[in-house]
Amino acid sequence: MSKEPLKTVIIGSGPAGYTAAIYAARANLSPVLYTGKEPGGQLMITTDVENFPGYPDGIQGPAMMEDLRKQAERFNTEVKYELIDKVDFSGPIHKIYTETGEEIQSHTVIISTGASARWLGLESEQRLMNNGVSACAVCDGFFYRGKETAIVGAGDSAAEEALYLSNLCPTVHMLVRRDEMRASKIMQDRVKKQKNIKIYWNTETEEILGDDAVTGVRVFNNKTGEKQDIPVEGFFVAIGHVPNTAMFKDWLDMEDTGYLIHQPNSTKTNVPGVFVSGDAADHVYRQAITAAGTGCMAALDAERYLGEIGII
Repeated sequence: MSKEPLKTVIIGSGPAGYTAAIYAARANLSPVLYTGKEPGGQLMITTDVENFPGYPDGIQGPAMMEDLRKQAERFNTEVKYELIDKVDFSGPIHKIYTETGEEIQSHTVIISTGASARWLGLESEQRLMNNGVSACAVCDGFFYRGKETAIVGAGDSAAEEALYLSNLCPTVHMLVRRDEMRASKIMQDRVKKQKNIKIYWNTETEEILGDDAVTGVRVFNNKTGEKQDIPVEGFFVAIGHVPNTAMFKDWLDMEDTGYLIHQPNSTKTNVPGVFVSGDAADHVYRQAITAAGTGCMAALDAERYLGEIGII
């Protein structure tokens, strides 16, 4: 156990966590960052990143996270490759616990635990990840310009991503499990009016085809059992994300879906001294650059809070 509470602990190591660490370290807050079970977050399973400013030739996701980690460590962030699995926000000094049971005390906590994409659970889906399979059309759609693509999902996010792809691809094959969409009426209408989006109702994915890259998708109608192979080169999964926030449910306000709630124009949660950044609180944008921006905000909010309570 720490003899003296830390000024700042950061839970999570994606763009939000590392950016928070860079700002907190440069403000002399001596941050300690716990990477969690997925050091680097979702970008560690992303190949080409072309939409993050500062990389004119693009960069591999893991290489970008390595750059962010090095930058954080350059300013003396202490990076610990451990998982935090329990917190206690009952007092003015916040307690967090590693999976080995070690207790760490800190005046401020920045949550950057991110969110994980929901997947279909197919072997071929995991095998062809980043070789035609993606969970982010805005991130990866550019690579499929002029190519046939398929997208699975029926909510607003799926509708938005299908529309995004329809501006890049000759045909977007939209696979909807039921005989209706969950998306808002306005989004449904936009999708249905888009001539190059072909909707397959009552349709589920049996297998994504291809050895080293996606060549198609085998689907079946869950009413008739009829199967068909659709030739595509890109397969997008848009069935939602799960924020990695379960350990905070007894302490922090969150939406029904698990996304943490923060004050407007701020990263403050309902607990003083606890801040949230990145995809743990963002179900709208979910981009590396927006996560990094909120990581900066969280560090600045933490610094102000420490000043207000007389720690710095």
